[in-house]
Amino acid sequence: AAGEVLARYAQDHGAWPKRIVLDLWGSATMRTGGDDLAQAFALLGCRPTWDLSSNRVSGFEILPLAMLGRPRVDVTLRISGLFRDVFPSQIALFGAATRSVAELDESVDDNPLAGFKGAMLARVFGAAPGAYGVGLGRRISQGQWAGREDLAETYLSATSHAYDGDGDGREAASAFRARVAGADAFVHAQDLPGQDALDADALSEHEGGFAAAAAHVGANPALYHLDSSAPATPKIRPLEQEIARALRGRAANPRWLAGQMRHGHRGAGEIAQSLDNLYAFAALTDAVRSEQFDLMFDATLGDDAVRGFLVRANRQAARHMAGVFEEAERRGFWRSRRNSSASILASLLQEAA
Repeated sequence: AAGEVLARYAQDHGAWPKRIVLDLWGSATMRTGGDDLAQAFALLGCRPTWDLSSNRVSGFEILPLAMLGRPRVDVTLRISGLFRDVFPSQIALFGAATRSVAELDESVDDNPLAGFKGAMLARVFGAAPGAYGVGLGRRISQGQWAGREDLAETYLSATSHAYDGDGDGREAASAFRARVAGADAFVHAQDLPGQDALDADALSEHEGGFAAAAAHVGANPALYHLDSSAPATPKIRPLEQEIARALRGRAANPRWLAGQMRHGHRGAGEIAQSLDNLYAFAALTDAVRSEQFDLMFDATLGDDAVRGFLVRANRQAARHMAGVFEEAERRGFWRSRRNSSASILASLLQEAA
């Protein structure tokens, strides 16, 4: 997975990345046995050492540059609240590896961490102790934001503490802001088969939230969605490409919609959730185009059969979707190419009321 990230970035930008932010969730780490954390070690140029009697990781080994064949990467972890609570020893191990790599006698070109030799390094960040989530989903759905900068500040405020695996962490909001400002790339790994970027609001909160924060602090990092559901063949895509793939392949796919229509009320809710997530990405990033809202509208509310199903099976979902499309148009995310879209939305809101 680390090799795929490096290769894709080099292909896109013609150089190796120096600073990467990895988005780590405790649930994914439990399911995979630590694949995402292993990726962080690999980017640093380290590998774990194992206690064979217990089959547990006991430490790490720093690989020489000659074996890596490329520069080391300064890796920052943005961890979930669950990861913070469940994996303090892994956080401590990553912190020790980062400090050890910073003390190597290597050039800054080969080892960006060498520029921090002797400094207090903070490379693991998350929410304050006892806090969970990012809090963007509800704020976006309720319209409680004037501009993208409001959402960016929400994401940055939700990542206010640095952790080293010992104690409750320390307040370090400014340090995380600096890591976002200096990032060359951001990577979120998705390990569940059948999931995509429009499948869950947590994905738009974390991936989109980082994108908004980076733009807010004047940075323009590459945003990558890593599909690691088949560990032997990981696939990395730019976030914009992953959203387009999820929209074409699932959310606006007539076969998927027909399948959801067989599930009645619940299926209608799933259709509405995909639109919610598309709208959230539009609010947080520049990765969603107006034509993609056209595609989603034509496949759902613009289709007589699907619209009729939504009204019959789940009036609340139908009304909600009409409201989301109207809000997308009001905020400038969507410029409908259909003359009939306004009348369809108006009649739907009246019919579903």
